[in-house]
Amino acid sequence: MTMTSDFRHASRPEEPALSVRQVLTLERVLAGEPEVVAGADGLDRAVRWVHVAEAADVGVMLTGGEMVLTTGVLLAGDEAKQAAYIQSLHRAEAAAVVLGLGRAFPTPPEVMRRAAERCGLPLVVLHRPFPFAELTEEVQSRLVRAKFAAVSLSESVRTSLTALITSGAPLQRLLDEVAQHSGCPVVLTNLAHRVLATAGERPAVDDVLRDWERIARQAGGSEGDGWVRAELGGRGECWGRLLLCGYRGDSATGRLLADRAAEALVLHRMLGGASGRTWEEQSAHGLLTDLASGTVPARHLLPRARAAGLPVNRRTFVPLVVPGAEPELLDRVLRTLGLTGLVAELADGASAVLLSLARDQDAEALTGRLAARLRTPELPDAVVAAADPRTCWDDVPAGLREARHVADAVAGAALDRPAVVRLRDVHLRGLIRLLRDDPQVQSFAERELDGLLCGGEGELLDVLRTYLATGRNKSRTAQLHHVSRPALYRRLEAIQARLGIDLDDFEQAASVHIALLAHDAQQG
Repeated sequence: MTMTSDFRHASRPEEPALSVRQVLTLERVLAGEPEVVAGADGLDRAVRWVHVAEAADVGVMLTGGEMVLTTGVLLAGDEAKQAAYIQSLHRAEAAAVVLGLGRAFPTPPEVMRRAAERCGLPLVVLHRPFPFAELTEEVQSRLVRAKFAAVSLSESVRTSLTALITSGAPLQRLLDEVAQHSGCPVVLTNLAHRVLATAGERPAVDDVLRDWERIARQAGGSEGDGWVRAELGGRGECWGRLLLCGYRGDSATGRLLADRAAEALVLHRMLGGASGRTWEEQSAHGLLTDLASGTVPARHLLPRARAAGLPVNRRTFVPLVVPGAEPELLDRVLRTLGLTGLVAELADGASAVLLSLARDQDAEALTGRLAARLRTPELPDAVVAAADPRTCWDDVPAGLREARHVADAVAGAALDRPAVVRLRDVHLRGLIRLLRDDPQVQSFAERELDGLLCGGEGELLDVLRTYLATGRNKSRTAQLHHVSRPALYRRLEAIQARLGIDLDDFEQAASVHIALLAHDAQQG
């Protein structure tokens, strides 16, 4: 399992640290009247440790990141040693050198100052006598406390995320937990920088997504301003990234938090997650569900759609619902036709598609081509429920609801349906589907069909359904049920007797037809 939680490859794992600037603001240090005389641009260097040393060759004792405290007693009077001392600290990647002025150096030594300025090493002098032991104790205790807090946070995050995974929690729940610990927006992407999921305070997340194109370009560069990245992968390949966007804690803790989160997300993906969907499918499903539900205003979802890779500027949006089609099949068809869109599986076995077309593309023709591609030997009766195209993003939610309604209305409809069905094609069936949960409609359906429903006459109900759907065509009905015309007549007579109606009377036949449509709608 390979994970990198930094925008750059560090030579060694970083530990909790204070910056040189932070050390110089400590109350005990201020008592020594510190003055930065060289290397001011390096004050944000991390201080991993404080080292008191008077040896001229102290550089060989360092591993990098130390703040070296000295009185310079062994360097006084020898300018060559003074310059070599600074060079030695620079080569050892020391964070800074603090020189206590006194008998050895009553004023800042010019040779050391020039050497430190040339190599960018912060050189700080203390104008008042200062016990180095106090500074060492203060900084070391702060570093130890920070390290303990980081380890404690790491274990807390690991424990909480592991508990969520073992309980079958969805991906979003894990990201919410990471956002709660980090206190900043969390973004999950694939390798193409397409946003798959986000977590955190909605306004802050929206701010990130609005500027996502720039952030995505920057993601492979140097870190800074609390942006921490963790690579997600396993078995020798990388397939995603996790970003903490604007983490306000120290960088080492942020990287530790990102690592723990990445480990949990990798495990979650390898175990298949709670829904069985890929992260890409969950991303599309969540976005389309939020759009269709109307619980989140469409304009608030626009940055999320753009970050998910959907073109949204000056586009025509075509909402579709395809009953019985797998998202994988629809993805393949879209790629084959060169179309751009989001695909998501719905709860009822259908799939939703939101096409994003250029303004000069023919939405109706392309929808027809998509439907034709879907009608294969495996799906000979595939039908695409299409809403009217929308040129305004704010109208997309209504379009998705319209497509759902059309798909619902054609469910269980007669054979020989067109490949593309729109609202204007569903007529009475569509109205009944809208009213199916009305108690009065339910009572009407039960009352009209009582003679067949109470007797459990499923075969007769099927014959009635076909007979009415074919426009009371007896020959076609007999053919579809593989019976002779005399046998069909006997069945129709039985139906009329049980219902107490005359199917040759238009009004009575229409009443029973409406009741049957309502019954079928209520049965789903």
